[in-house]
Amino acid sequence: MKKRSMLMLAALMLILSAFLAACSGGEKTGTSKNEDDGKTGETAGKPQDGGTLVYALDSAPEGKFNYSFYGNATDQYVIDFFDENLIDYDENLKAQPHIASWKTADNKVFDFEIKQGVKWHNGDELSVKDWEFALKVIADKDYDGPRFDNVRNILGAQGYHDGKAKEIAGIKVVDDYHIQITFDKARVNNLDNLWTYPMNRTEFKGLAVKDMMASEQVRTKPVGLGPFKVTKVIPGESVELERFDDYFGGKPHIEKVVIKVIDPSLSVGELKNGTLDMTSFHPSIIDQVKALDNVNAVTYPGVSYYYVGFRLGTWDGEKNIMNEPKYQEKKLREAMYYAINREEWVKAFFFGVGKPVNRPIPTNHWIAAPNEDLEQYKYDPEKAKALLDEAGYKDVDGDGFREDPNGKKFVVNFSHYATDNPTFESRAKAMTQYWEAVGLKTKLTMTDVNLYYEMLDKADKSMEVFFGGWSTGSDPDPTPLWGSKAVWNYPRWVNADSDKLLDQALDISVVGTDNEKRKDLYVEWQKLFMQDLPALPIAELEETMAVSKRVQDVKFDVSGMNRPNEWWIKQ
Repeated sequence: MKKRSMLMLAALMLILSAFLAACSGGEKTGTSKNEDDGKTGETAGKPQDGGTLVYALDSAPEGKFNYSFYGNATDQYVIDFFDENLIDYDENLKAQPHIASWKTADNKVFDFEIKQGVKWHNGDELSVKDWEFALKVIADKDYDGPRFDNVRNILGAQGYHDGKAKEIAGIKVVDDYHIQITFDKARVNNLDNLWTYPMNRTEFKGLAVKDMMASEQVRTKPVGLGPFKVTKVIPGESVELERFDDYFGGKPHIEKVVIKVIDPSLSVGELKNGTLDMTSFHPSIIDQVKALDNVNAVTYPGVSYYYVGFRLGTWDGEKNIMNEPKYQEKKLREAMYYAINREEWVKAFFFGVGKPVNRPIPTNHWIAAPNEDLEQYKYDPEKAKALLDEAGYKDVDGDGFREDPNGKKFVVNFSHYATDNPTFESRAKAMTQYWEAVGLKTKLTMTDVNLYYEMLDKADKSMEVFFGGWSTGSDPDPTPLWGSKAVWNYPRWVNADSDKLLDQALDISVVGTDNEKRKDLYVEWQKLFMQDLPALPIAELEETMAVSKRVQDVKFDVSGMNRPNEWWIKQ
């Protein structure tokens, strides 16, 4: 199975489908409407070679077709067809050897070996120097992608990033197939957090790091290690790929893949007509997909959740600073949580594939705190009103809406991302109605999804209250989203006790290799989060995928889909 992207913001994944389910790990295997083993198609008989697979996205990719630079799920879905992780993850999200294997005695120094003879699409043989190259690109001061946190803990990476060293001390290339990586200290998750995606040195030779993101090597002529190679990119519309016969994992059966952007309202018709083979879809159309005789409607465990966040501060380029006063009042945040009827909201917009979540960790993850240990914040509009009264938010001018404690007009400026999916605006409006029902005047702004996350990345002041989500993979560590120095900590929440608990859960001297000790610390962290409430966890969902019955041997579990070289088309 492929590693589920630990970066992907779940809200961005909703470009493809509103599948969100759990933040990470540990669910049951997926099921389809006809089977219960997470497989699609009739797998009897020998795989057949040939055919073209048509895969649909319901929003245009940004076009950053390189693992080191991409930032949303549409790009990731394209990249997964043509590039490869050096390590793999099983159905329990445990790291497994893939192209690379490793040894470590102390979780600080890792010795890696890569397979010989692995080919890039341009004919180059993969070397550990390609991996070293990628790590140095990401650590470069001019790198403008989001991956430095996956390199930062390598010994000397911060100094290299700051211009204090010409090399990264913790990276030692032994030969083309062996590399030693030393971290600044032993951590439980050093391997899971490490960036394990190489970049082809030949393709990027002579190109300044600052120019890479916009280059044709990233945008229109990407080169990878995966089962298919890119032959044509029409930005914003489609990507065409052909079989890579020298793929190290075995020659793919399918000859060509066409990934195209379609209006989601057309997906059921295209599936029915056989002009579309695979697509994620929004739960609102699950009954329509299930009704198609030529399609399997697959649901399987997700690793993401939704939340409503508050702008509590700003990002100074290195860390978060909690200096915005408007939502610092905890009783205000609590009142807005009690005002939301999450049961009703999830039922209305996710059609049986979701449920409310009461923590920033999905229910089925192994580190999830028991519900009974947490504040539940069940729907209680009267309690919401009482909290607002206590905090001084009262209607002083008789217009039906509350002023702030100083008697000034108070408006909740709520932002939600926009795609072609019509349910997004409806569910956002429903959220505003809950708050207005307790006297909080609310203004909704729908923003194009790609611009939306750029604005959050930059801590744009207009993003005061916002709808978002998070998706991780094998590593349960919440630090990339909630650490005080995390760029994706969009509320800009800073809490020393939170940072201490998160650090301890990774510290070998504290937890050793005992997952129960680690879980205990994460449970305490979840309690702290729900007490401080920098964001309001809303829902977790299963993932949904439509797969034509002519496409065989596609398998799903919590780690994602199996590699597409194993798929085949029934002729």
